[in-house]
Amino acid sequence: MNPAHFAAGHSITTVSSREVYRNPWMRLREDEILRSNGEKGIYGVVEKDPAAIILPIENGRVWLVEQFRYTIRQRALELPQGGWEMEIDDPEELARGELREEIGMIAADMTLLGKLWIAYGFTRQQQYVFLATGLTPAEKDPDPEEHDLTAHAVSITEFERMLLDGTIRDGCTHAAWGLYLTWKAHNGAGPKS
Repeated sequence: MNPAHFAAGHSITTVSSREVYRNPWMRLREDEILRSNGEKGIYGVVEKDPAAIILPIENGRVWLVEQFRYTIRQRALELPQGGWEMEIDDPEELARGELREEIGMIAADMTLLGKLWIAYGFTRQQQYVFLATGLTPAEKDPDPEEHDLTAHAVSITEFERMLLDGTIRDGCTHAAWGLYLTWKAHNGAGPKS
């Protein structure tokens, strides 16, 4: 294959692709690839539908969830997040649904801070990052997988301490907080700390 077959800026092209595995939450495919230096290889890609992560802040407190994460065999603290295992038309609807499911809250205001790729070295999944404010309690509606999920509100100071001391190690939570701080600095806005 000559270099003309590579799209502008692409150093890898797909020769063939096959689905290796599928379940309701993800798909795994293996692609035969060709690098622009002429080397052949394979690339495994996990595909997941879009997700949302929500930064619920109210009265100087951040809401977190704690649940058992099977992959690391530990309970973990993180911001509410998740997906609906389907393509979505309205990321805000997804974020509002996850907020209600996981912490039993409704937000008066949802602000889209941005969207990120989650672990794009091997996963193709976008995550929409929302700031949720004006929170009021609602009935919690967890998924069956979230049977052990608990919600906690902590001060922003405590939240930042947990990010720094390793109590919170979820990369998406760290990224969402960094995006929020950048957004806040550029907009001069945001809930009072």
